[in-house]
Amino acid sequence: MADSTTSTGSPGSRLLGLTTLVGLAGLLLFAFVFTEPDVRLHPTTGEEFGQFDAVRLLYLHVPMAVLTYVAFLTCAVASAGYLLKRGAWWDVTAHASAEVGTVCCGLVLVTGSIWGRPVWNTWWEWGDVRLMTTLVLFLLFTGYLALRRTPAEPQRQARRAAIVALVAVVDIPLVNRSVEWWENRTLHQQSTLAELKIEDLTLFTLMLGFVVFGLVFAWLMLHRFRVGWLEHAQAGHEVALAIAERHAEMETLDVDAAIGQTGGGK
Repeated sequence: MADSTTSTGSPGSRLLGLTTLVGLAGLLLFAFVFTEPDVRLHPTTGEEFGQFDAVRLLYLHVPMAVLTYVAFLTCAVASAGYLLKRGAWWDVTAHASAEVGTVCCGLVLVTGSIWGRPVWNTWWEWGDVRLMTTLVLFLLFTGYLALRRTPAEPQRQARRAAIVALVAVVDIPLVNRSVEWWENRTLHQQSTLAELKIEDLTLFTLMLGFVVFGLVFAWLMLHRFRVGWLEHAQAGHEVALAIAERHAEMETLDVDAAIGQTGGGK
């Protein structure tokens, strides 16, 4: 049995994980089986057009994009909290949410490319402002994680990372509003959800996607935070051990010096 002091699991987290797995299975069934493909008829020619089965990626891509925003905003809030409070809890939360957000952002780019191939006839469009601002966001937080790996005094490293996170998060409004601000420089359409262009089972499945990926975020954050906290505790233990060993060495040297002085006085 795993030691409770070193395990990131708990009855609550296991229940959350099981619920998340069931939710993911249900989402995949609705997304790829129960919902209909996007097929429309041209009003004059009667020809079929639309995104067809490619539209099913909507139920994964969009919730992952929202999860990316939530993770990076959580990182920014926690980073601000660390700069104000200097508490380890804030730093560990920032690091955990940045890792979760970076993974999700990478998946957003991948699923977006897969979706774009049949719809736009291209895997990637360098002139698309939403693609490029999302790529910049991914690279910024990849740099944040690289900074966390550089050798440095822990407090200084946490402070530098917090500043980088607060700068990087400024890109989120650019990603989110790029379609509206530069509508002539993107292949992306404006939000169909905001304009209420989806309904019935399509709307239900998208909402289910938001809920399920919210559970995914909670489960990932819970375990990554616990790993980070264990790493923090281990580092603190190693520092305390090193200090204790140094004190023991100093005491040994003092005893040896005292013995030497006593021996020299005889």
